[in-house]
Amino acid sequence: MLKTTIGKLRFMGYFEGVSLLVLLFIAMPLKYGFDIPEAVRIVGSIHGALFVTYCIVIAYVTLKTRWNIIWPILSIVVAFIPFGNFILDKKLHKLEKTYG
Repeated sequence: MLKTTIGKLRFMGYFEGVSLLVLLFIAMPLKYGFDIPEAVRIVGSIHGALFVTYCIVIAYVTLKTRWNIIWPILSIVVAFIPFGNFILDKKLHKLEKTYG
């Protein structure tokens, strides 16, 4: 997966997507249901760093593969949707064969 340009985006998208799910479905319930705000602070910081890295990888892939504007926009939009990166991953897997 890490051998191709798009594979690097898929790899980073996976971790960004998992961090969003952990934030939404574990850390936030701990904060609001059990009054443990540290969970959101820690997981939120990790998620923020992964999101910034994900955006940098999107820019790298866009420049390297000369994508049209729709793919980078779509890649950023799905980062805000739970399970969005995993749906995009299936489409990127098909593109990976084309662009490399």
